[in-house]
Amino acid sequence: MDMASLRVALFSGNYNYVRDGANQALNRLVDYLLRQGAAVRVYAPTVPQPAFEPKGDLVSVPSTAFPGRGEYRFPLGLSAAVRRDLAAFDPTIVHVASPDIACQQAVRWARRRRLPVLASVHTRFETYPRYYHLGFIEPVVESLLRRFYNRCDALVAPSEGMAQVLRDQAMNGDIALWQRGVDRAIFHPGARDPAWRHAQGLADDEVAVGFLGRLVMEKGLDVFADTLAEIRQRGIAARVLVVGEGPAHGWLAEHLPADTIFAGFQKGPDLGRAVAAMDLLLNPSITETFGNVTLEAMACGVPVVGADATGSNSLIVPGETGVLVQPGDVAGFADAVGRLVTDRQLRTRMGIAGERRSAVYGWDAINGAVVDTYARLIAAHRGPVRRAA
Repeated sequence: MDMASLRVALFSGNYNYVRDGANQALNRLVDYLLRQGAAVRVYAPTVPQPAFEPKGDLVSVPSTAFPGRGEYRFPLGLSAAVRRDLAAFDPTIVHVASPDIACQQAVRWARRRRLPVLASVHTRFETYPRYYHLGFIEPVVESLLRRFYNRCDALVAPSEGMAQVLRDQAMNGDIALWQRGVDRAIFHPGARDPAWRHAQGLADDEVAVGFLGRLVMEKGLDVFADTLAEIRQRGIAARVLVVGEGPAHGWLAEHLPADTIFAGFQKGPDLGRAVAAMDLLLNPSITETFGNVTLEAMACGVPVVGADATGSNSLIVPGETGVLVQPGDVAGFADAVGRLVTDRQLRTRMGIAGERRSAVYGWDAINGAVVDTYARLIAAHRGPVRRAA
């Protein structure tokens, strides 16, 4: 399409104040759009010291700290100043990336002006309550999400598995794919550094079972810890390497072996080196819609044991690049991890196959699919748009 005519108003509950896979994808999308000549204006909560510098122009949306999780901000809606800025920007499409009140108001604002609205789905919010002993409200959360997403013209999901979940939940009748990419300059088998492993206390003959991501309960930390405990009870020797930081660090440290290595928050080449230092990744989470950490491990040649859920089952080829286990099945996870820990040739074969499979996930091609969806929705609202040669 004629990118110079594309003006995207992007709304997100977290664009850069806490680093996560969702806002990394959004920032990459904005960078791509700007490089193609589009105009983008981002509306999201801000903090004095964000986790990283944002891509594009960021307008602060009023917000307050989320109760019990103070590192996150809860948008309070669109202020008069934000609405004036939005009107002056005059977008051709509105893109909402979370179901919070500011995004809900942005959808209403767009519908009144007959502008197309695209919603991107980044996490399975309806699954969060079960990790805080509130599983009984999950149907209510799902109902609220359904109401929100059906007010949008279309959704984009990061995997076909997640798209099918959304269809089954009747979230919207128009669901396209916006997959995730991996930075091959950071994540690759050559990033493995024996000296770094030694510095962490890992001997050459020790097998490191890794965890990668924010340390929050909804990432399946309970299943991860229980699996490692089961491995130990079976007499299988393995070390644990945790890469990431978060509010559940203390809980996880109490429930993992005393010799667990906590590498903390890593980024850039340091993150690639830490991931490549693993001998296998255990990803029991069911809240992801794509599984960035699964793809990053695969790109490093690290086999993955993942939950048979939307975060991993569109990436892992069972028996070829890793193993899929029914969510919450600790014995099943222990069987898979134990087999990989004790079979070096199997780890090598799966690692090579996973790295080969990860090669197709290039960011520009993936973000181009979002532009195609923008173009289709704008055309449906305003008539044909010009395609670039």
